[in-house]
Amino acid sequence: MISCTCCALYEVQYPAPGSPGLADEVKSLITVTSVGSDHKWGLDHGAWSVIRHLYPGAEVPVIELSLDYDQTPRYHYDLMKELSSLRTKGVLIIGSGNMVHNLGLVAWDKFDTDNFAFDWALEASEKMKKYILNDDHEKLINYRSQGKAFEMAIPTPEHYLPLLYALSLKEVNEEVQLFNDKAVAGSLTMTSVIIG
Repeated sequence: MISCTCCALYEVQYPAPGSPGLADEVKSLITVTSVGSDHKWGLDHGAWSVIRHLYPGAEVPVIELSLDYDQTPRYHYDLMKELSSLRTKGVLIIGSGNMVHNLGLVAWDKFDTDNFAFDWALEASEKMKKYILNDDHEKLINYRSQGKAFEMAIPTPEHYLPLLYALSLKEVNEEVQLFNDKAVAGSLTMTSVIIG
């Protein structure tokens, strides 16, 4: 997460326009569930904290999808495949979260220590990166069966599932790159993945 030292997250403004046409197209492409629209909710910090650095002028239309916590990781992975045609139309799809995200175990006293990770966080992160680079999506989808390090790295799925959304869109021969591969405060990682 990108912090804002000058203000609380809810005070940050990022007035990107929406795109009702794209939102309608997304709704029509998804067949496994019904999709509703909310034109008043606004963007979550998981969206604007990333997008505002890519498009600081807020000139690019943004729509955001919510996660259904009652569904399985496989469901989320398969759901996003229904939106793969958007990539051919120039739609940038961003899955924003953290592969390792355990706020309950953050070492606040190590926040300024460069690239500090607990052993379990490092183990989970290294396995995740290996699975990503080897296209082993099944192990990432079945993260709950990957052992204690994964349990500690992903105590709740909302920061992890966006990775599955992004990976589900990867085509067979597309290149994958990792960047910003840093640990923060022991129990968070900032590793980013570029596909294509």
